[in-house]
Amino acid sequence: MKVEIDSFSGYRIYPSKGKLFVRGDSKVFRFATSKNASLFLQRKNPRKIAWTQVYRRMHKKGITEEVAKKRSRKTVKHQRGIVGADMASILAKRNQTAKDRLAARTAALAKAKKEKKEKEAKKPKATSAPSRTTAPKISKQQAKGGKGGR
Repeated sequence: MKVEIDSFSGYRIYPSKGKLFVRGDSKVFRFATSKNASLFLQRKNPRKIAWTQVYRRMHKKGITEEVAKKRSRKTVKHQRGIVGADMASILAKRNQTAKDRLAARTAALAKAKKEKKEKEAKKPKATSAPSRTTAPKISKQQAKGGKGGR
């Protein structure tokens, strides 16, 4: 015995019961009662009609058994090193106090300044280039000869 399902209400339709409606695009709809067929033809939304199965399913009505909540697995956090820094160095930096960090920073700045001074001292002092001719300053555009300064 094949039991069909009502296209509107979701009720079961037993053999020799109900109506069959075939739309112009050849889609088949089955209705248990004329009430269902009428509401369907009025283009009513079964989700908004309280007695339909679709409405009951949507609004969680009549569920007798409380389904146990699915347990979601908690993500386990792992700590690992990054490219260029192993885990030990990362943890050491994390556990530093603000004073330690400040001291390390000032030491690094002082070292950089010292190296820069030494580098400057090694460079031979360049004699100042002879001053160019004192011709009137002309822009690149004027030198090309555009419009002749009109």
